Amino acid sequence: MYAWLVNILGFSTVVAPLLLLMVISCSLLLQRQLLEGTIARWMKGTIGVALVAAIGVLVIMLWTKSYREEIDFGNLVTINDVHFHFHLSFIFDRLSVPMVILSLALCFTIGSFGISYLHRDAGFHRFFLFFSMFTVGMVFASLAATIETLFLGWEFVGLSSALLIAYFQDRVSPVANGLRVWIVYRIADAAFLTAAVLLHHQTGEGQFITMLGSEAWPYGVSTLSNGVAFWVGFFLLIAAAGKSGLIPFSGWLPRAMEGPTPSSAVFYGALSVHLGAFLLLRISPIIDQSFPLRCLVIGLGLATAVYAAFTASVQSDVKSSLAFSSLTQVSIIVVEIGFGFQYLALIHLVGHACLRTLQLLRAPTLLRDYKTLENALGDNLSLLTPSWIQWAGPTVQRRLYRAAMERGYLDAILDDCIAKPFIAVFRVFDRLEHAWIRILDGDSKRISEISSSLDTRKTGASANSISKSVEIEVRKDH
Repeated sequence: MYAWLVNILGFSTVVAPLLLLMVISCSLLLQRQLLEGTIARWMKGTIGVALVAAIGVLVIMLWTKSYREEIDFGNLVTINDVHFHFHLSFIFDRLSVPMVILSLALCFTIGSFGISYLHRDAGFHRFFLFFSMFTVGMVFASLAATIETLFLGWEFVGLSSALLIAYFQDRVSPVANGLRVWIVYRIADAAFLTAAVLLHHQTGEGQFITMLGSEAWPYGVSTLSNGVAFWVGFFLLIAAAGKSGLIPFSGWLPRAMEGPTPSSAVFYGALSVHLGAFLLLRISPIIDQSFPLRCLVIGLGLATAVYAAFTASVQSDVKSSLAFSSLTQVSIIVVEIGFGFQYLALIHLVGHACLRTLQLLRAPTLLRDYKTLENALGDNLSLLTPSWIQWAGPTVQRRLYRAAMERGYLDAILDDCIAKPFIAVFRVFDRLEHAWIRILDGDSKRISEISSSLDTRKTGASANSISKSVEIEVRKDH
């Protein structure tokens, strides 16, 4: 009875943010920049419509006691020879509806804050172009019913994140950190694509219903075999670790704080940093099916939680401290997913995203209030030292402090053990390629010289005799 209304509201939820992206991008492409007030009205109008539509879908689903509604846009790409199709489909269920409402509500809040925060800034239009791209990516990723649609939203989020980290492009540090984050995202994307290819090879499609069973989330049972479930889940775990900053990719998270405060709040305090955990929630039936994969998820979450809590305690700036505090909670959410507490993890994710958004938006004025309080007291506010640190000797304390300040040496380990050998190997390949090109280029020049000389000496000779003469001359050269 309400199917037509759900389709209209679901369509509005998906298309409204996409309309914002098209309007801003077309205005910049045509070199007719919109006024700040116009961008503000478009942003509030489109994201507001999408938010109201998503809430409307939730109300209808609660009223009709429906646990899953799907909106199908059909195949964007079809390759019959290899039986591949890029299927664009969106699903509203107990996981996607809370996530898309959270994403739209926080994007609306951060967008409204950013209008005032970046008023008359030279990059105002550029910021909202990337911000609208991020909003589209979060909506696509949250509502994805296929692994292809999820990857499309995943890429939108990653690209906009890297571009906004490098927002202050006149300085070297933001650009370098944005590039490093983009490289980490490439590793996560490669793992994601590997899982998608493996899934297509086994099932012939990327539908989550085919992969995770016909029951509504989280009661689905994976239809994959144990071996395939482990490897698909393993590669998706690597993708989630890269996107959410889990070990060994944790070093990019504080670097991401180079961007403006609004983007730091919505990306690395609220939504983008939780996207890896959301991916694990979506594939939770696969995690439940494979015990070794479950152990990997729990182990990775616990290790990252200890590392992040240890590192957050010594950070000297408020945004880095909040970044590692966010990572601690995201890691705990991953542990909850590993133990099978899906609803607890979802509630934890929503609450933590709202809290970190508030803290990051409050951070600049909080520092000012902190200094005002110290001036009123006439002394510095002392921090409590954990009791287990007091039991350690001075030498151990210094070593622990150094390790925490260096953020566990993760960046150095990745650079020395992975990046440098990788670059060295490909430089060898590059030299071999250039040497081979020089050899081929020398042979081709020699052949052309011999051919021209033979043409002048043997004007009446046949083509076969000239070809044989060329071969003989080339053999003599070698």
